[in-house]
Amino acid sequence: MRGRRDRFGGGRDGRGQAHTLEAFAAAILLVAGLTFALQATAVTPLSASTSNQHIENQQRAVAGDLLTTSAENGDLDAALLYWDPDADAGEGAFVGTGAYDSHTEGGPPNDFGEALNRTFLDRTIAFNVVIYHGERNENRTQMVDMGSPSDNAVTATRTVALPDDANLTAPGHEDTTLRRLADDTENGTFYVEDDVVAGDVYDYVEVQIVVWRM
Repeated sequence: MRGRRDRFGGGRDGRGQAHTLEAFAAAILLVAGLTFALQATAVTPLSASTSNQHIENQQRAVAGDLLTTSAENGDLDAALLYWDPDADAGEGAFVGTGAYDSHTEGGPPNDFGEALNRTFLDRTIAFNVVIYHGERNENRTQMVDMGSPSDNAVTATRTVALPDDANLTAPGHEDTTLRRLADDTENGTFYVEDDVVAGDVYDYVEVQIVVWRM
C-alpha cells in the first residue's frame, strides 16, 4: 500500500509540475502576442493618418494665430493697402510685383510678409495668400502665389473691414485714401471696389492663408 501511495503521490507531483509548465508557457505566449499586437498597431495606416491630421491641425492653428496677431498689430491692414495704383499700365499691383499675382518666392516686402516667411517659409512650408472681395466675395485677388497646394493643404481666414479713409501704404501713395482713389480713377484703381452701401466702410474683405508642406 505504501508503494501505491508513493506512486500516486509522485503522479500528483508530476501533474502539478506539468500544470506549472503549461501556465508558464501560456504566459509567455500571451506576452509575446501582446508585444506583437502593440508593434503592429504602431505602424498601421490609421496611426499615420492621425499623425498627419495632428500636423495639419497645428498648421491651421498657426496660420489662424498669424492672421489674428497681424490684424491686431495693424500689419494685415497695411499689407492689404500696400498697393501701387500706378503700376501695370494703371491697373495697379501690390508693390514689388508689377503684376496682379505676386510674390512667388515668399511673402510681400512688408511686416506681414516677413511674418509669413518667418513662420512658414523658414520651415519649408509653402503658402498662398488670397483676398476675396465683392458683394458675395466672388472676386479673388492673389497677394502671394507659391503654386498649387497639395492635397494636405489647410486654410485659415479672417475678415477685415477697410474704411473709406484708410490710406494706401505703398511708397509714394501714403496720402491717398481709398475714398479719394474711388472718386478719382484717373490716378489708378484699387483692386477692391467700393461698397457704397457700407457707410464709412469701403468694403469688407476676406483674407485666406493656404499652407502646405513642400
